[in-house]
Amino acid sequence: MLVKFCGATTAAEIGDMAEAGADLVGLWYRVPGGSAELTSGQLAELAAAARERDVAPVLVTFAAEPAPLLAAVAAVGVPWVQLHGYQPPSVVRALRRDGPPGLKIAKVLHLKDGACAERGLTAAYERAGADCFLYDAVAPDGRIGSTARTLDDGAVTALADRTGLPFLLAGGLHAGNREAFAGAVAHPRFLGIDADSAARGAGGLLDAGRAAAVTRAWRP
Repeated sequence: MLVKFCGATTAAEIGDMAEAGADLVGLWYRVPGGSAELTSGQLAELAAAARERDVAPVLVTFAAEPAPLLAAVAAVGVPWVQLHGYQPPSVVRALRRDGPPGLKIAKVLHLKDGACAERGLTAAYERAGADCFLYDAVAPDGRIGSTARTLDDGAVTALADRTGLPFLLAGGLHAGNREAFAGAVAHPRFLGIDADSAARGAGGLLDAGRAAAVTRAWRP
């Protein structure tokens, strides 16, 4: 299974996540108001640092315009893009058509009270060329991304049964709640996890010890 930690802002955090066993590290780009938002220069610097540590950098974005995303992918060389907003299938299609060969596209599906906001679009995302979905929770006030809200295992498995792509699980995951997602982990299309808040230390930065505890708890 894949382990992803999201929201790195320093090269030191990248190194810590590599030591913690991460396969992927999320780098925020065009996430308005995001606490881990990066400039184009920072994105390039941290993507290079991730590659040096054999961790795949993931461009995590709320942007819905394909052109700047394609430009960033080409300039920085990230192998993954995570569409974390409510982008339409046309954005996936443009990235698949005009992006570099082998680009991995993860489309986030947002769940609130067990209901998926994109339920009617999942087949369209698949046809457009998404490689996987990422299931994440919506906060009561509508906030998305790094909310530390957890999902219901039954809702996750029901959504996974209705879709045809592998999925990453997010939403308040930590070292102590793997058993709460027994159904998701056992699902044949379960791909891995995406954690954020549980991997952060007192200063708000991603912490090697906390991240390693998540990895040990979740990875068989």
